[in-house]
Amino acid sequence: MAYKITDECVSCGTCLEECPSEAVQEGDETYAIDQEKCTECGTCVDVCPTEAIVEE
Repeated sequence: MAYKITDECVSCGTCLEECPSEAVQEGDETYAIDQEKCTECGTCVDVCPTEAIVEE
């Protein structure tokens, strides 16, 4: 189950700091998840304060 970051992202950096596989990267306007690095652990979903990370 892959994850994506929606437009609800406020670029707080919480998911970037907490991702154990370093799959979250800064994008142009919001953060993005590199699907090749993502292990689908769900840590980013759990720590996102705006619930901007959803299943793809």
